Amino acid sequence: MTRLFGIWTCRGNSEKSGPDPMPSKPIPGSTGAVLTCLPSPYIAHPATGLLYLPRFIAKCRYVKEHGSLPPSYAKNFKRGLDRFLCMHLGVDPDAVERVVRESADDSELDRRLHELFPPDVRAARWNRELSQRGTTPAGREFLREALTAMGCADRIEDIKSVPDLIDFDEGRIE
Repeated sequence: MTRLFGIWTCRGNSEKSGPDPMPSKPIPGSTGAVLTCLPSPYIAHPATGLLYLPRFIAKCRYVKEHGSLPPSYAKNFKRGLDRFLCMHLGVDPDAVERVVRESADDSELDRRLHELFPPDVRAARWNRELSQRGTTPAGREFLREALTAMGCADRIEDIKSVPDLIDFDEGRIE
């Protein structure tokens, strides 16, 4: 246990002494740039009820405005959870990005997404799958590796899923 800037961290292997340590936080820059402007994966899209969709839309808008995402986000753009959501819906991630890029406002975006998506988006099924990503043995190992790389191996019991990991990295979970 070490004390850094008045905050206890659990990055070392030494014996615990003194007050209970504060839970660790990601090492700044350990995951690359962090975009706190993106919504939590747990936010549901108002028109469809789908968790994570507002985040994918926000990433598409970020690319529209800035030309690209920072490398730490670009590596999973239209892959990872973006792709899993699109696979669930039976649509191409490029098609969602195109609709976001071409829509003038939220009402047009919602109308065009309804045209692109199947009539039944099976929101409850997707929302359950999303919230359980990372809970299998392989998923727990992935979370353990990611948290270790972030300098936060002590947080494996607190970070239960991939959406939790995202919220933790972006500062929404203390």
